[in-house]
Amino acid sequence: MEYDIVIPTTYEQWRHCITQKCRIQLTRIYVLDRMKTLADASSEENRNFRRLYGDTHYESVKQWFRQALAELDRSAN
Repeated sequence: MEYDIVIPTTYEQWRHCITQKCRIQLTRIYVLDRMKTLADASSEENRNFRRLYGDTHYESVKQWFRQALAELDRSAN
């Protein structure tokens, strides 16, 4: 399924954007690093993200990284 979404609204759209359009592998290291950045309210990157996309999307992205981590954990077992 092809997504032509600018800002994803579902996990599947987000995952497609990350892995297919941006060609970023959702490795454990990458996911944990992004989760750490998103959890740091004082980081400039975090503040910019929230300013640009809003708190609702910010919370969705945090959840999508948690979901990606859970998938990685399941596939490792």
